[in-house]
Amino acid sequence: MSRTRWWRRHDEIPVSELGRTNPIRFAIVGLLILLVAVYFGFTKHIPFKHGFRLKAVFDSAVNVHSKSPVRIAGVNVGKVSSIRREGHVGVVNMEIEGRGLPIHADATVKIRPRIFLEGNWFIELQPGSPSAPKLSSGATLPITQTSNPVQIDQVLDALNTETRANLQNFLIGWGDGLTRKPNAAEDAEQDPEVRGIDAAQALNKAYRRGEKALRGNAVVQQAVNGTEPHDLSKLVKSIGKVTAALNVHEQQLGELIEHFNAFFRSFALQAPSLKATVAELPSSLRNINRGLAALDASFPPTREFAHDILPGVHSTNATVTATLPWIEQVRASLAPSELGGVAKGLVAATPSLARLTSEQTPFYRQTDQFNKCLTKVLFPAGNTKIQDSSATSGVENYKEFWYGLTGLNGIGQSFDGNGDVAHFLLGGGGPTIRSAPTGVQGTSFKGLRLLGHATLPPLGTRPAYPGSEPPYKPLVPCSTQALPDFNGPLSVGPADGSG
Repeated sequence: MSRTRWWRRHDEIPVSELGRTNPIRFAIVGLLILLVAVYFGFTKHIPFKHGFRLKAVFDSAVNVHSKSPVRIAGVNVGKVSSIRREGHVGVVNMEIEGRGLPIHADATVKIRPRIFLEGNWFIELQPGSPSAPKLSSGATLPITQTSNPVQIDQVLDALNTETRANLQNFLIGWGDGLTRKPNAAEDAEQDPEVRGIDAAQALNKAYRRGEKALRGNAVVQQAVNGTEPHDLSKLVKSIGKVTAALNVHEQQLGELIEHFNAFFRSFALQAPSLKATVAELPSSLRNINRGLAALDASFPPTREFAHDILPGVHSTNATVTATLPWIEQVRASLAPSELGGVAKGLVAATPSLARLTSEQTPFYRQTDQFNKCLTKVLFPAGNTKIQDSSATSGVENYKEFWYGLTGLNGIGQSFDGNGDVAHFLLGGGGPTIRSAPTGVQGTSFKGLRLLGHATLPPLGTRPAYPGSEPPYKPLVPCSTQALPDFNGPLSVGPADGSG
């Protein structure tokens, strides 16, 4: 009985069958894996998948082959997939990777050699200008946008006998021009730096300056490109407009060319001034750059201001419409029966007001002197604290004045039906006090001594009697007089007034 048994999918496989394999099935699976590995190893391409497809028509495509690289600015962005002939031209099919996209309708392609002596050709792709429409996958570039390289045999064909003789004469003349010493007349016309040397030596000196010159040229080229996208294209477009405008005025342009000689002769006559002007250009350009930078920084606020003012501009018509009735009312209020009459009266009163103002000037001067007296004399005197031994109150002088008034008001208030009466208690006896000769002017007591009785003997006299009456100077401003020393040595004198 055959050992072959058919098992259902869900039946359990016997242990005796697990160690057995089918060699034919194993060989088929291994062969498939080997084929896939060999395919990926040689093609490095996923089947049934391709990138962006581009076609280009060349006059001759014999220099390229399948898998030749496609480059943009020296960077590989794709490869040639196939080449076919159509009539007298060749069509090259290319697959472009994503980093080489987008490609525009004015794109160009050229066949270039990798090395000088030909061979190892590649496709150089210029993707075109951003302003041109984008191409879709499968588009074809016409022969007018493609070019083939110039080959060595084409160059050698141009070098016939006559051409080679001319080339030899050129090289001989070139060598003679580089090595011949200049005569005295030619030497006098040269710059002092290159006098007495031949052209080759002068070129060597020029090469020493080449680094700075090339660096400056690079700066100029970078500046020509502009600072914003499309600056150069805008410049070219503007030059085209200027050239078109000049073409309209051919006669004036011819006259301008004729006068160029006189124009440059005038420049030559002003060479020192022109040299000084050029020397000042860098600092002037830096200042201009700073000014333009500040102007550029002012644009955002200006733009914001213009945006914010738009609602006000939109409402100007409504504002003017609402203002017109107000203007009519103002015009009516300025009539002679209204403010016009008031203005007429003010015109008549203005001379009198002017005279009043001029007459108040002396009064203001006296007021100023009075204010100075208050500030410099009376207020400081009132803020002084009098030191009066055991009777010292410890408060300012002006407060003691008000305390005294309060006391007088207290002793004068009514406490019976007879009204306000000031009550005084007089006493006699005790020590007799004799004053110094009185200084009261305009009375009969002048120069006499006064007598009185006191309950207690006096402690002293405040202020001390100076012995003579101080001078009275009514014409001296109060603010210029010195403030008395209320607590000084002359603040207290003897009780009999003789001190």
